This record gives sequence, C-alpha cells and structure tokens, in this order.
Amino acid sequence: MRLDDLDPSENVRDLGQGSGGGFGGGGGNILLGLLPMLLGSRLGCGTIALIAIGVAIFMAIGGGGGLLTGDVAPGGGGQQQVGANKPCDTPAELQACRVMTSTEQTWNQLFAAQGARYQPPVLNFYQRSVQSGCGNASSAAGPFYCPADRGVYLDTSFFQELAQRFGAAGDFAQNYVIAHEIGHHIQNITGTMERVRAAQARMSRAEGNAMSVRVELQADCYAGVWAARNKDRLEAGDIEEGMRAAEAIGDDTLQKQAQGTVVPESFTHGTSAQRMQWLRRGLETGDPAQCDTFQGAI
Repeated sequence: MRLDDLDPSENVRDLGQGSGGGFGGGGGNILLGLLPMLLGSRLGCGTIALIAIGVAIFMAIGGGGGLLTGDVAPGGGGQQQVGANKPCDTPAELQACRVMTSTEQTWNQLFAAQGARYQPPVLNFYQRSVQSGCGNASSAAGPFYCPADRGVYLDTSFFQELAQRFGAAGDFAQNYVIAHEIGHHIQNITGTMERVRAAQARMSRAEGNAMSVRVELQADCYAGVWAARNKDRLEAGDIEEGMRAAEAIGDDTLQKQAQGTVVPESFTHGTSAQRMQWLRRGLETGDPAQCDTFQGAI
C-alpha cells in the first residue's frame, strides 16, 4: 500500500520499554482482570472487554504471541509517563504512523459528511509491556484499544509474529490490524461500545461472547471501509494480504491450532470466514452504514 507521500500522524507517542512481559511477569494484568468475565456466569460488568480466544487457549500457546487477544481492554488504571523516546523512528513505526494519518483523513471525511467532527485516538508504541489507561498489558496480548484513554497500543514486534507464526506477511496485513483497532475507536466515540456493555451486563456468558463477536466483525468491516476509501493507494496483492491476516486470527483457526478442537460458544472475535466476510464487505462498499453487524445473521 502506497503511503510514503503522507506525513506521519502527530497523534502518536513512544512509551518505550516496559518492565514487565509475558503472562506471569506483570504484563498480564489486563488478561487477569478479565477472568471474572470469562469464567463467571455473566459478561459486561464494567467497561467492555473483548478477548479473541479464551484464557485456556492463551495458556495452551504459552501465553505468547500477539493474537489480538485483548484488542479492547477494560477501563480503569493509570497512564504511563511519556519518556524521551521518539515515535515513528523505525520503518515499522513510520508505516504505522502513516496509516494513522490515512485513517484520520478518511474518518474526518466520513464524519464531516454527517455534520460531525472526528476526534482521532492516540497511537502508543511500546515494547514488552505497557501501563495504559486500562491497566497493565503485555505485548503477548497483541495490539489493543483502550477506551478509557482512547489509545491504540502497539508493540511493532507483533508484525513479525503475524508474518512468521501466522503466515500473514505484508504491509497491508499490518495496516489491517491497525485499521481494525481504529474501528474500535469509532465504536467508542459513536456510543456502540457503551450500548454493547449495557446489553452484555444482562446476558449470559455465551450471549455476551456472541455480542463480542459482532463488535469485532464490525471493526473488521470498518477496516475494510478505510481501505476502500483509499483504493487508489492499494497495490497488487494487498487485498490478499488482508484476507490472509483475517483468516489467520479467526477464533476457529486459533482454537484448532492451540487445542485441536473448536468451541463455538467461546468465540469472541468470529470465525476466519466471518472475519474475511466482513472485511470484504467494507472493502466492497466503502460505506460504514453497511457494517451493521448487530442486525440479523453474521
């Protein structure tokens, strides 16, 4: 995807290297904080929390690997102080910063067409672990969005894992991951997250999981909308890269890899087929109104 003519976004920070890391090393507090929601009888108490695969699967794969396992983190907690690190100073960061610029331009236009003003999130780079507005997180959880501070959090080492471990190489696969997190920001500022949280508080665990799937698929669709609105920048093979990434992080694919069996009632992000379907819908329509995953079958 051609983005080199874009200046890096100014809505970025480099938080540097955290002190924790791994599930047991102080960086798994977000995941631990979700245990009551995952294992209890109800979901949705507190700020919305979505996990791509269950704790059992996370443990089965050794607690490592950014699988978008916590890509919407629960609220609460403090914020990390910004050091002297300079953002956008590596090739991976520079690409992400340009993706941010492109998403800002796209969503500014879409919001303005509705007579509204788009308020972009902040992209926070970190290494190993980070203290977000939603608490501690390890890079093992993968990229995530924190509604409490409206921040996208990214350890760019995830991109290497996406390519090597999950076979989803390419710049557009990486761009899709970032655009998906921006999709969660759109859900946050338009009130979707709050409505889902309220609904989940009245649901059973299985029902809450099913609602989480719809949230994630909508974020995939929003990522497709962004790409469609920038189709003049797409290069040969970009769409295929995005589809491979969506397929690689489907709940059924991850569960088969981790434990050999699939437990549909535990899905929180959707199957590989569903993720590709909704990414494709956004790509084909370029219209956020076509991303209503909350009506009808998915």
